[in-house]
Amino acid sequence: MTQRVGIKDVARVAGVSAATVSLVLNDRAADRIPPSTQERVRLAAQEIGYAPNRLARSLRTRRTHTIGLVSDRIATTPYAVRMVEAAQDVARERGYLLFLVNTGGDPALERDAVAALLDQQVDGLVYACMWHRVLDDLPENLPADAVFLDARPATGGFPAVVPDDRGGAVAAVQELVDAGHRRIAFIDIDEEPPPVASGLRREGYLEVLRRAGIEPDPALHVRGVSDAAGGMAAASRVLDLPAERRPTALFCFNDRIAMGAYAAARHHGLEIPTDLSVVGYDDQQLIAAELDPGLTTVRLPHYEMGRWAVEVLLGARERPTDEDGVVLMPCPLVRRDSVAPPPTREPGRRRG
Repeated sequence: MTQRVGIKDVARVAGVSAATVSLVLNDRAADRIPPSTQERVRLAAQEIGYAPNRLARSLRTRRTHTIGLVSDRIATTPYAVRMVEAAQDVARERGYLLFLVNTGGDPALERDAVAALLDQQVDGLVYACMWHRVLDDLPENLPADAVFLDARPATGGFPAVVPDDRGGAVAAVQELVDAGHRRIAFIDIDEEPPPVASGLRREGYLEVLRRAGIEPDPALHVRGVSDAAGGMAAASRVLDLPAERRPTALFCFNDRIAMGAYAAARHHGLEIPTDLSVVGYDDQQLIAAELDPGLTTVRLPHYEMGRWAVEVLLGARERPTDEDGVVLMPCPLVRRDSVAPPPTREPGRRRG
């Protein structure tokens, strides 16, 4: 059996006392030990392969340097897994190990996951969701210092960060108005109950129309299933409107719906962006940048939200108060090639 390298071994190689090694390797040397001696100790530890006994350290400090992240489905969702990557990055930077539990949104499994992580004596816990949610029912064993990621409790009381869905919609629709469009359709998501983001993005859409003096046309707000087929069907409904009511631009709830809108445009003999401008939402990998032309869209700040949550949890960022409210992370517009001024002529209709 290989014998574990200990502090005394480091002390012997460095030519100092074990107490000096302990102070240096636990970052408690400060001004008490010359920098040259500290460097000699660290080099000796590296040379002989010394690794701290984390169990002994946790018993002494009452900290395990581990954190837990309980999620509903983000670990199995390609475009939201960036939140997990960010959480891992911050944990690694600060010397912590991240435990991730994916619960599938099962309340009983969530409760058991929280209990299991607390049994492991994690130093903190992040509660994360795949999409922006307002939560009425929380696990009753959730620790009071937990941080919420892409979700917020309906009753407040916890630090929480969510995307600024309303602000992102304002940026998207303003891009179309600035290009000269007046007939702008909103291809919304068809789900019951509607997700929080649906209402917020519609508010942003209506705000821009109101500021631009554009009277909203109820016929230009349609809903579709959240995939390419649903987007194609919903976009076709507004593209089939009479010429005087037909939109020259589409704001789509997400990039998958926008992908279907591209197909609907082709089916109607329309070229993007010459005849029809399209803006999506999410900046989803393998969709937005790969469409032809590339899709102008709004990026969800998954990575930034993940960093924020773990930095708050670990004290690297100031913990917001109840008065501060929920933190809204900006959703930036990503410009590509799917927006242009409205056509000056009546575009061709359906291909024969």
